[in-house]
Amino acid sequence: MKQLSELLDPTYQQPESYSRYERFWMKYMNDKRDFPFIHLLTWIHISVIPLGLLLFFPVLQGGWWWAVYAVWFFIGHIKLRGPFGLMLHNITHRRLFKKKHDWLNKYVIWFVCPFFGHTPETYFVHHVGMHHEENNMDDDTSSTLTYQRDSVTDFFKYYLNFIFLGFKETFMYLVSKKKKKYYMRLTYGEGAFFALCVVMCFVNLQASLWVLIIPFLLSRLVMMLGNWTQHAFVDPNDPENMYRNCYTCINTSYNKKCWNDGYHLMHHLRPGAHYTEMPNLFVKEKDMLAKEKSLVFEGVHYLHLFYFLMTKRYDKIADNLVNINNSFSSREEAISILKQRTAKFYNRGAA
Repeated sequence: MKQLSELLDPTYQQPESYSRYERFWMKYMNDKRDFPFIHLLTWIHISVIPLGLLLFFPVLQGGWWWAVYAVWFFIGHIKLRGPFGLMLHNITHRRLFKKKHDWLNKYVIWFVCPFFGHTPETYFVHHVGMHHEENNMDDDTSSTLTYQRDSVTDFFKYYLNFIFLGFKETFMYLVSKKKKKYYMRLTYGEGAFFALCVVMCFVNLQASLWVLIIPFLLSRLVMMLGNWTQHAFVDPNDPENMYRNCYTCINTSYNKKCWNDGYHLMHHLRPGAHYTEMPNLFVKEKDMLAKEKSLVFEGVHYLHLFYFLMTKRYDKIADNLVNINNSFSSREEAISILKQRTAKFYNRGAA
């Protein structure tokens, strides 16, 4: 286990000046702290979007098509997938552009998102309209509670359930809660994407499969892997306690690349907080984290933890656990708690 060290994750630093390009966008933006998103979207429009569109035109054949596709896939789905996906997460909670320029927000959701396998509107509906309302409890359609969170088999059950039943279950949840605005947006977004796939299959079947459909399946896999791991450790004795429902990853390169996404507990406690505020919020919560035995890991991120869970390397997980205020009496106690919090249980049945 580790002792808490100085936080190195990104916070906001006021620049000395802004470029002409940044000054142009400033009049459209809600928050000047979001310039990294503007720069990311600029790179996407220079690379991912034009190359993705090019793959649908008959100008490329054979090996040339696959060469361009490899470049497109590397840029969009290896290098930029994480930053874009977590940018989407941030702008879901905090609009990137001002209300009077809302067409720009819609443009990102309806035009840019499909290049990364995200169906329009559905991330917002699922995440804000359902997940943050239920916080991984029984009515959360992506809840991890009834799965053994260190089981490869259970993870693929979880993924396949979301692929085949995720839309239906989320739709029925929203209907039951009388959230018409949400379930209509869910229907329009999902339906429009699949209609696009069908139409584009008649235009270019190969491009539709590799540019739209496979990235869609990959996107859902990545999102479910993320949610699975973020909510892998849940205290069965107090599952609704957010300090024991999710956890925090600090001082990892992932936080620099993906906008402090490791501060998942802070995000659930303060969903509207800007990502640059997360390290300071963490410091303020330090004593409560220790009191609740809330899990904090240093130097690792969700992919590391997913791998450790699937290989049942609780020793590796414990090695990266931060023992704030010596809240864990021993490494053995920490490993025991980690194992207890990955076991499946039925919350309603237990109640």
